Amino acid sequence: MKILVVDDEVLLVKGIKFNLESEGYTVDCCYDGEAAVAMARENAYDLIILDLMMPKKDGLQACQEIRGFSTVPVIMLTARSESADLLMGFESGADDYVTKPFDILELKARVRALLRRASITVPASAVPAVLQRGHITIDSERRSAFKDGKSVELTMKEFDLIEFLMKNPGRVYSRENLLNLVWGYDYQGDTRTVDVHIRRLREKLEINPAQPEYIITKWGVGYYFAD
Repeated sequence: MKILVVDDEVLLVKGIKFNLESEGYTVDCCYDGEAAVAMARENAYDLIILDLMMPKKDGLQACQEIRGFSTVPVIMLTARSESADLLMGFESGADDYVTKPFDILELKARVRALLRRASITVPASAVPAVLQRGHITIDSERRSAFKDGKSVELTMKEFDLIEFLMKNPGRVYSRENLLNLVWGYDYQGDTRTVDVHIRRLREKLEINPAQPEYIITKWGVGYYFAD
């Protein structure tokens, strides 16, 4: 597994690199957003760890540009825990975030969870490869999504979430359950992570995001996919 670590704090990058390499990962490093975009274009990374505040291009700009050509999982590092900053990170295409200062064990757990979800393959006999409901179609083998037959670009976590909900139609899941089942770990942050991803899925897949037909809110409980 190959990981790119991007942060302008050289000592922090060195520490993350050492800890990830001790887990068996191959780690590349750079120190600004501009270099991050260039390296992501030139290399096939399995995951990118990207700082929010950096010179040349900040993490939001870099993530948005990377999302233009790649669905590689992205963990955003941020020293700012304000809700607006975290939501902007998800809006730019990040799959997860870790607030500084952080425990390296937590970061490694997030890395393992994202990589595990990205590498999961479901046996062909277990579920249909193609799931369709109305104008929404997903292909689990190709990890592709379609709206009215037109391809829609989803991030890794967006695809994981819609795939999970479509495989379990009519079943309501709380935000906490979705974090544990889709993100793959006992999440300690706030549950707005799920809200942002649901909103982005509605914008990309629903005919009218303000009045969704399929990606439904059960008020006071959670979310479900209409059966």
